[in-house]
Amino acid sequence: MLGIFGIILSLGLLMFLAYRGITVLILAPLLAMLAVLFSGDVPLLASYTEVFMVNFAGYAKAYFPLFLLGAIFGKVMDDAGAAKSIAHFITKKLGKDKAILAVVLSCGILTYGGVSLFVVAFAVYPIAAALFREANIPKRFIPASIALGSFTFTMTALPGTPQIQNAIPMPFFGTTAWAAPFLGLIGGGVMFGGGLTWITFRSKKAMAAGEGYGNHPNENIKDMDQSNLPSFAAAILPIIIVLGLNFVLGKFYFGNYDGAYLEQYGTSIDKVKGIWSLIIALVVSIVVAIIFFKKNLADVKDTVNKGAIGSLLAIINTSSEVGYGNVIKTLGAFALVKSAILAIPGTPLISLAASTSILAGITGSASGGMSIALGALGDIYLQKAVELGISPQAFHRIAAMACGGLDTLPHNGAVITLLGITGLTHKESYADLGMCTVVIPLGATIVAIIAASLGVV
Repeated sequence: MLGIFGIILSLGLLMFLAYRGITVLILAPLLAMLAVLFSGDVPLLASYTEVFMVNFAGYAKAYFPLFLLGAIFGKVMDDAGAAKSIAHFITKKLGKDKAILAVVLSCGILTYGGVSLFVVAFAVYPIAAALFREANIPKRFIPASIALGSFTFTMTALPGTPQIQNAIPMPFFGTTAWAAPFLGLIGGGVMFGGGLTWITFRSKKAMAAGEGYGNHPNENIKDMDQSNLPSFAAAILPIIIVLGLNFVLGKFYFGNYDGAYLEQYGTSIDKVKGIWSLIIALVVSIVVAIIFFKKNLADVKDTVNKGAIGSLLAIINTSSEVGYGNVIKTLGAFALVKSAILAIPGTPLISLAASTSILAGITGSASGGMSIALGALGDIYLQKAVELGISPQAFHRIAAMACGGLDTLPHNGAVITLLGITGLTHKESYADLGMCTVVIPLGATIVAIIAASLGVV
């Protein structure tokens, strides 16, 4: 019982102290060692150097290229004005009377194309503010609109998305980014439709009660110079390349690739084909974007360098969370936790979703929570998939969707950053943001589990 208490205390402190602003680079190893002390059945220093750091390095080895290339691609699209060009084109076509839909679609297209969530938030916010002000929609609904387009269906559900949350399950289940396309479309449709309906209903109700955009004296938004933006056709091309090339490589090239030589590296083509496809697609898209947008980039070297440096904190934070999870996994008390998770009645897809979602909520990180869950239980779920005849693709998609629910509880870093960008508070905007990024995605995951149980993949 003392070991269980140590795990619960460690997880509780991780969530609380991360919310208070202490970096997980410090928290993860310290709190992992705290759980080790309470457990008393594994050596302390060996748990740090031989478990925490080994798994930290293993995660960085597996996923650093995706973090690096994704950050560079996003920075190029941002500095060149391509992200703003896409958002402006969509908003212009839809008009101010469909401001909420325009913001959601703008964010959705950008994140589905591989642009990072934070870049999208910075790029779309000024346009969203102008649209909402012109339509007199309360500003407090902007965070929910941006989050719906960036943090939900394009991050975890839609097949092919190059976001890291969709890449993490690939080596565990031997899948690609296009795994379980119909499940993804079903889940994504529930998230998009449910979220849009909610924000529209809530904003109309507020406006009917006499609430307008509001007075925001500290709002400092510069007017956008549209004359220097790349054309929509040029701006959308790198995104099309990411999605298209990723699909072709994963499905047709690496899908038929003889990777027998990979046995000497302790892996197989099934485990790396998804990551290899995504790496090549992002590299090609970065090169194309730089060529197309060279005149829009003040300093290509500076843009690439800043993108690369910006990827470091993200990969190190997530690697620390993975190291933490793997230390917890070695503790004797965790066997009881694992048994409780696996004993959840019904299809193993339910226990996979539950463990992933809970850990994402505790860590405040979709990628961190899923990495911990799959690191601890991924091999068991793959075995169950084979035994029960459930497609590994279904496990991939359910894990990805489940990580995008409780991750955006109030202590989540992306939530705090988004509210900071928009100049709003949790009190003003979190109720609607939470409905769109927590409640509705959890519902979408349940719908997808039911569909998968009926054989939909």
